[in-house]
Amino acid sequence: MLKDVFVTGVGSHLPGMPVASETMEDHIGRIHGKPSLLGRRALRWNGIETRHYALDSHGEPFDTNAGMSAKATEAALDNAGLSIRDLEFLATATTQGDYLVPGHATAVHGALGGRSMEIASFQSVCGSSLMAAKAAWLNVLAGQARVAAACAGEFSSRWFRPSFYEGTALVDAKGRARAEADFLRFTLSDGAGAIVMEDRPRTSALSLKVDFIDIVSLADRFDPCMWAGASVDNRTDLQKGWAFAGPVAAHAQGAIALLQDFELLKRVIRAWVGVYLEKVDVKRIVPDAVDWLLCHYSARSLREEIVSLLEKTDAMIPQQKWFSNLASVGNIGAASIWVMLDEFLKSGRLQRGQKVLCVVPESGRALVGFMLLEAV
Repeated sequence: MLKDVFVTGVGSHLPGMPVASETMEDHIGRIHGKPSLLGRRALRWNGIETRHYALDSHGEPFDTNAGMSAKATEAALDNAGLSIRDLEFLATATTQGDYLVPGHATAVHGALGGRSMEIASFQSVCGSSLMAAKAAWLNVLAGQARVAAACAGEFSSRWFRPSFYEGTALVDAKGRARAEADFLRFTLSDGAGAIVMEDRPRTSALSLKVDFIDIVSLADRFDPCMWAGASVDNRTDLQKGWAFAGPVAAHAQGAIALLQDFELLKRVIRAWVGVYLEKVDVKRIVPDAVDWLLCHYSARSLREEIVSLLEKTDAMIPQQKWFSNLASVGNIGAASIWVMLDEFLKSGRLQRGQKVLCVVPESGRALVGFMLLEAV
């Protein structure tokens, strides 16, 4: 017999002090010591005012992805009134863990300690958060675990040190980085978030009943839009990726850095909206029944594009129902949705009986996920 599943705890961890946008390029390091040509425009587009890094201004790390993920999981367990000894299943999400091998979940579990448990690792981009959440949800739903956690962590800043770009095909003779590489340096930041799921709600505070988690891949329609491990020209040919070229040759080709195709992103945005409209058409999502929308987006300009497309339909959820903390914490990739949910719940805005729709689009190759929650 399938069980109801409830989010009973949410937690987050943001490393260090907030870094203001006007100082962030100095913090992560200037390529060849020069200011970015794209940076100021990127900051205007994304609307981020402050963010967090797990590297200090000298490029030295003071935490790890696994460490931040473990701290967020501990915070979520504490929020649920539980401890690591209560946890039976752990699913983790990230764009890139601290190791190439083994999976991120092993590193997070190692950092947590506490007890033996079942684990699962999910590696994608932003959407991996909902992949991990669905694994946790299904385990509790099926009665395989009474307490499960899904965490997501990102240590993006280590990708953005000048050494990832200098001496590669991504930088021209004048020391200017290609747009595919430069934009993301002004967008992504570090941190972690987590949720705890149980087969019963809390008695002393609001819990969130999970109505559904849907994830739709669009990889059959698009080439990679955000990627690492292949050069700009060879990203569709897996036999020319970094693993075949070797790490030294791949670095020279610019195949190690994190890259984004902005022209393709414009088409992907329309596809994300199309999937949402399909969900509305079959009444999987009923816009009028949604009290709060937590939509992850990487930049304020992308939100504006999404809104402009939805306002032409009957599926628009009014913007006064949207909640975002992008300006204050930045884009933390897979961790963004849980950090956002944590801040939203602590704001005291949610009332019993209200429904919260979480939407996580991922440019990756690409996909979009939806999670509908009800406050009980």
